[in-house]
Formats: sequence, C-alpha cells, structure tokens
Amino acid sequence: MELHVTVSGRRDLAGQIYRQLRDSIVDGRLAGGTRLPSTRDLALQLGVSRKTTLDVFERLLAEGYLNSRRGSGTFVAETLERLPAREHGHPNPQIRAATAAIAIARAGGAPRAARATPWWQAQAEVLHGSLPRLDTRLACDFAGGVTDKSRFPFDIWRRCINDALRVQARGYGMYRDPAGEEKLRLAVSRYLAFNRAVQGNWQDVIVTQGAQQALDLLARVTLTPGDVVVVEDPGYPPARDVFAALGAKVVPVPVDRDGLVVARLPKAARLVYVTPSHQFPLGMPLSLERRVALLEWAQASGALVIEDDYDCEYRFEGRSMEPLKSLDNAGLVAYVGTFSKTMFPELRVGYMVPPAALAAPLARARQIGDAHGCVLTQTALADFMLNGHFARHLRRMHQTYAQRRDVLLAHLCGPLAPWLEPVTPNTAGLHLAARLVAPLDAAAVAQAARRASIGLHPLAPFHLEAPVQSGFLFGYGGVDAERIDAALTSLATLLRTL
Repeated sequence: MELHVTVSGRRDLAGQIYRQLRDSIVDGRLAGGTRLPSTRDLALQLGVSRKTTLDVFERLLAEGYLNSRRGSGTFVAETLERLPAREHGHPNPQIRAATAAIAIARAGGAPRAARATPWWQAQAEVLHGSLPRLDTRLACDFAGGVTDKSRFPFDIWRRCINDALRVQARGYGMYRDPAGEEKLRLAVSRYLAFNRAVQGNWQDVIVTQGAQQALDLLARVTLTPGDVVVVEDPGYPPARDVFAALGAKVVPVPVDRDGLVVARLPKAARLVYVTPSHQFPLGMPLSLERRVALLEWAQASGALVIEDDYDCEYRFEGRSMEPLKSLDNAGLVAYVGTFSKTMFPELRVGYMVPPAALAAPLARARQIGDAHGCVLTQTALADFMLNGHFARHLRRMHQTYAQRRDVLLAHLCGPLAPWLEPVTPNTAGLHLAARLVAPLDAAAVAQAARRASIGLHPLAPFHLEAPVQSGFLFGYGGVDAERIDAALTSLATLLRTL
C-alpha cells in the first residue's frame, strides 16, 4: 500500500515519519489489522535510508502501535480501534455523522465527556496527604519530591526577575487573566507540544499555583459531595487529600506491572486520578492497552481522567511513552504538570491542559479562589523558557540526577541486594521504590536508619488498602552522589546487624 507520509528537509527524518504514522493510527486513518509496507519498500518510497524506517517501526512496535507477525509482515495494532471519537469531529459532515453514530453504538448510548457540575456552568462569565519534608539534620535524607537548588542558575533567574519588574513598572495596577499570563501560557504550550506531544494553542493552558491547585480546581468544578473518585493504590497522598476535603468518596484501585488495573474501576466513579508516565510511587508506566481501556471506560462512564505528569522530564533509559492526553480525542483527560521538579517547589507554578468543556468553568473557579497567580513570577518564567534557559537547565540537571540514580542502583543491585530490590526497572523520575526482600519490618529499619542519620521513607503510607508493600521510597533529588554512596554503605552495614 502507499502511505501518505511526507518528509521535509533532512532533519529528524525518523521523528517526522514516526509522528505521521502514529497520528494516522490514532486518528483511525490506518485501521487496526492494516498491513504496512516493508521497511525496505517504505524507505524507497520516501527516499530515506532503511535504518530510518527500521528505527520508526521498532519504536512503534515497542509502544504497541504495531504488531509483527513472523513470515507475514507488520500490521497496525487493533487495540486503538476502541479509542473514543474526536471531541470536535472530522471536518467532513458526512464522516463526522458516521463517526458519531459509531461512537454512540460503542458506548451503548449518547457519548459522554467531561462536564462541569450545573452550579459551575451557571456562574457568570469570567471578569478578567502531606507534602515531602527534608530533614536537614540528617546526614542523608531520601525524601521524595525534593530538588537540588544549588545547581539552579539564580544569576540568570535574577535577570529575568529584574526584566519582569521593569515590564510591570510600566503597566497599570489591575487584576489579570485568571488563566495566567499569555506569554507563559505560550511558552508552556510550545514546551508541551515539542517535548510531550500535547498539542494545542496557548489558550488551552491554564497556569496554577503548582499541580496541587490544578487538582483542587479540577475537583471543585467536576465533583459534588459524595461523588466517587478513583486513586491509584499505592498512590500520591496529597491528591487523595484534595478529593476527600471536597467531600468525595475516595476509592483505591490497585496497580500492577502494567499500571492501574482498569478492570477494577467502579462504574459509579466520576473522576480518576492517574500517574501514567511514571506511577507514583512504584514507577511503572501505564501500558498502551490499559491507556486505551481507561479512555474507553471514561467515555462510557462520563468520567474525567486527571493525568499527573509530575516528573516526565527526567528519563534515563529508552523513550518515555507519550502522555495519555496525546491519545485523547474526545475531551476526557485533564493534563497536569508542574515546575516543582524541574526548577524548585517554592516557585509554586504549575499548569494544566483541561478538556475544552472545562476551560471556562476552571477559569471562573480560579478567579473566585485567588483571582490569579503572581504576574511577576509568570513573566520572568516565560522569559526564562522562551530564551532557552529552561531547556539548558534541564539538560544539566538530567546529567546530575542520572549520576545519583546510577549510584543508588549500584548499591541496590550490589551490596544491598540481600535486603532490597527495585520494585520495577525504574527508568525515570527523581526517586526509586525498593521492596524489602529480607524478613524485616520496614518501620523498624527506618527507625534504626534514622539513629544512624539516614532518612528512609517506607512505602506503607502511600497505600490505602492491604496488601501493603514492605519497602522504601528513595528520593535522590536532594542529596548528591557522594552522600548517597556514603549513606548506603552505612545502611548495608546496619542491615547486617538487624
């Protein structure tokens, strides 16, 4: 068959071909079961090397978009046929009507997408668990969610702040857009499109006071007291706290090696909170099969899915799976991100890309809650990103955190192996989860380690229901490689005595 793939220039040929093939599969233009041409034939059609097309096919096979049948060829995976139809539909009205009819038939009724509660829909138009704590008294504390500010370019940041002050001094004193400054929303939208395949324009982005406020706003707009909210178990305690504080019934659903067990989702759930790129705290990604199943379930249930992509920037092995939001054609997923891991938590800047139906109610909720965020910080951050400083900082920190992770893994797979093992082949983020393989009590080990000036954090508090994994979360964002090496050497000595 002839594929409608074009290449422009000679840069990133594999990326160009990959994105076009992937989009054709996700959009349904390449139906499940379609046989693709061989890599050799495709290379000849496009005028590229066979290695380029081999790399593209290998990536699509690894991510589950293609299936290879020995002796028969390569075929489009049939899993994606279950994806809900696009939110706005095909530009051709006949095709749009046919697609809608198929979606209704699949869902067993009228398609249902994320929606605001009646109270929020009726409002006037817009007028304009505990957080991680690092114990600095300890020689080494493996608290999660901590970043290293000592390597942040504060001299550059100070210049950005000064420039933002000059801009602010020239304006009038007035309230601003609750959704955030246009310049920062533009910078975030470009960053997400280039780095995370979350497509959209700057108007789709809402700036928040960290990811926590994004979760709070989404919950306030979509939930009423008594609604069922699903969280991963084990999972992120501060997210559970947000939903419970608003009167929701929080229901834990277990995770396994493929992430959230979608088959266990309760039918009555109104909202599902997931960390699909890097499950918190265990670290596995949500498989493609589960992603499709979750979107399928969300449309049939009329539920909102909140995707927390909290530390997607740090990937140390292989390629990360693209966000769940990149598969969302029907307005089911609210994508949430933060600068707390890439810069520092005290900045208190996050963002979300919600379904279109929720954008206006969320802006109203933000206006009622705190009007808007700090304009000075947002203006400075926009310059920091648009001038390339943010990307350079990420590259530097990626090397730093990779070194710390390597030291931690060397100990877990070496001297500490008789007692601890990584829960998953964790390839991303600023922490690792390790289970106790020796017959020891995690709480007792943590107490003994603390007496040796080592901060260990058991996995038990991240669970809501049994069985509870016995082990620890090792955060390495706030400790350098030398202290990690010394602390884990001491921990091995300590464990021999227990």
